[in-house]
Amino acid sequence: MLKENLMNDLKSAMKEKNELKKNTIQMVRAAILQIEKDKQIELDDSKIIDVIAKEVKKRNDSISDYEKGGRADLVNQIKEEIEYLKVYLPKQLSIEEVEKIVKDIIEETQAKDIKDMGKVMKAAKEKIGASSDGKTINEIVKKFLS
Repeated sequence: MLKENLMNDLKSAMKEKNELKKNTIQMVRAAILQIEKDKQIELDDSKIIDVIAKEVKKRNDSISDYEKGGRADLVNQIKEEIEYLKVYLPKQLSIEEVEKIVKDIIEETQAKDIKDMGKVMKAAKEKIGASSDGKTINEIVKKFLS
């Protein structure tokens, strides 16, 4: 389903002659195909969402580097690519929603301090998935466990 959406959006980007959108979608499709070839599996929508989330994270991480280098043109391009990719991701949870989920997980796992961070992070990532980035989840878990 998600693969088909990517393909249809790729075709429409080509028709519109939107190079940036076309290139961004092609990059994601290449990443998906690479994983499928390497692992010899067919990715389902949830795994494809993980790949797209990883691509968004890469781009978010590179923004600060481009800003330090004074490359406003590339910062704008990366932000535009992120917007194209966010269409395929589930709605992002607010900080308050993530905090509530993390609190519930801490109660369920009976985590007491920072030593229990690993099991809380694992459970939180499974429950939240691509609805929030790992950095945000990590910061919230640290806040509650320290």
